[in-house]
Amino acid sequence: MFRKRYRQQIPELNTTSTADISFMLLIFFLVTSSMDTEKGLMRQMAPPPLEHEIPKDINRNNVMQVKLDAQNQLWCDGKPVTLQQLAAEVRTLAMVNRTGHVVQIEADAKTTYEAYFSMQDAIVGAYHALREEYAQKHYGCTYETCNAEQREMINDYYPQRISEGTIAQEGGAQ
Repeated sequence: MFRKRYRQQIPELNTTSTADISFMLLIFFLVTSSMDTEKGLMRQMAPPPLEHEIPKDINRNNVMQVKLDAQNQLWCDGKPVTLQQLAAEVRTLAMVNRTGHVVQIEADAKTTYEAYFSMQDAIVGAYHALREEYAQKHYGCTYETCNAEQREMINDYYPQRISEGTIAQEGGAQ
């Protein structure tokens, strides 16, 4: 009367090794691909002030205001400057007042990254040139070949004092 139907069974693929193969491919590409990690600005945030510390007043004469407007025009203390002129100004300020100066940076939100990083490179390059000159004069070698203790002494002699915020009008740091 009723006949049983025989369903034809389709053989299943053995996929247990597929996960192993994909995992090995993933590991292979992670190991062999190059990842550039040396991009960006090397900055160290200032530590939070201690409870008993009183904020220092900054003399406005020792503050260099660097502005980058929306048209990528660079201004230093209200005057338009080139990158080379900015580097020379920073170098002069750091030489005259080694530990009491501040380079205040303000950039418009519409500034291009290229202009911003060029400005940062000019400022950091000025400090690097001063440190390089000090290393040659006092240690007879380049800054890069100095040992850690010598570099620390050079960095203390020419500290990199860059602020990326506004400074209050009354002379106090903000």
